Amino acid sequence: MALNIIWVAFFLIAFIIALVRLIVYGDTQVFPDLINSTFEMSRTGFELSLGLTGVMTLWLGIMRIGEKGGVIEILSRALSPFFRKLFPDIPKNHPVTGSIVMNLAANMLGLDNAATPLGLKAMTQLQELNKEKDTASNSMIMFLVLNTSGLTIIPVSIMVYRAQLGAANPADIFMPILISTFFSTIAGIITVSIIQKINLFNKVILAYLGTFSLLVTFIIYFFTKLPQEKIEIYSTVVGNAILFSIIIIFISIAFFKKVNVYDAFIEGAKDGFVIAIKIIPYLVAILVAIGVFRTSGAMDYLVNGIADFFKLFGINTDFVDALPTAFMKPLSGSGARGMMIETMKTYGVDSFAGRLACTVQGATDTTFYIIAVYFGSVGIRKTRHAVTAGLIADFAGIVAAVFVAYLFFH
Repeated sequence: MALNIIWVAFFLIAFIIALVRLIVYGDTQVFPDLINSTFEMSRTGFELSLGLTGVMTLWLGIMRIGEKGGVIEILSRALSPFFRKLFPDIPKNHPVTGSIVMNLAANMLGLDNAATPLGLKAMTQLQELNKEKDTASNSMIMFLVLNTSGLTIIPVSIMVYRAQLGAANPADIFMPILISTFFSTIAGIITVSIIQKINLFNKVILAYLGTFSLLVTFIIYFFTKLPQEKIEIYSTVVGNAILFSIIIIFISIAFFKKVNVYDAFIEGAKDGFVIAIKIIPYLVAILVAIGVFRTSGAMDYLVNGIADFFKLFGINTDFVDALPTAFMKPLSGSGARGMMIETMKTYGVDSFAGRLACTVQGATDTTFYIIAVYFGSVGIRKTRHAVTAGLIADFAGIVAAVFVAYLFFH
């Protein structure tokens, strides 16, 4: 629903501004430019979708190897003690705990196709425990916020788009996204825990959160001590080394468990081709709307207005060009993806704005969409503090993305 309203609004706003430019300023080129932008962005959407096929096929093949090899189960076992403390209302050894952990583990690995069915299953099981069937329970809200915070270890789709648009190093946003999404998740957990009176000083919770926090703190400290010219080099080397190590680990675990690694790769790779083709109409639709919005001048008015506001306080405004992605992210995944692509095409895939838009895209998830799908699947009408907590997590992730991007790329 939100994307439908935004899509129509982009066209109507572009039309009104174009009329004003024609009637008031005599700009006879504005409507030809709008039509040309629709053709250009349609072509761009189609070419991008086709170009995604190869890389998407590769990564989904690798991910299927990890899935078949039991990587999700390994992560589930490792995280189970932590999540049992975050969901005190769930009876001990209830099967929903496994569904929750496996859903979040799949999300962390970028396995969207596996994550969504697992998430819907978990929500159905939580509804069985829910005493008020039209009202979100505490466990449901914690589960939703953990999903909307978007904790992702491997931002596959973002790296794929950067590769398709010609980035010198598509994985250079790996470390910034990892740090930003960590802050988003921590903010979500703290917000829900305070509202639900969950003891965050429990030794198990402290052990997990403390370990992750120390790791992220060390990473940030390490990079702040490097000369600016070496930050990108170290980030690139470390990020790519971690990604390649993950590939090797997935393959090794699957091979050790006697999985036919080659067949598993082919099985996952087939999904990559199907997904890339399915993306075409969605990508074309949103890119055309964004294209006419920018060509009309509406995007410039929005961005310049925000920049002028921050200039009043003497704040550097280089980050403002990436904010449209941040505004769109809580509402629509495809809309935010379109904004990210449009930012990279307008300012350059390796520009500060382009990299920041990618970091923002990976820092959080689509709060309103996830709440609508997950709660809608079990008939929840009263969402209580789910939206508020989800948006706080989004805001924390976006702010963290801006600061981290300045550290790594500015």
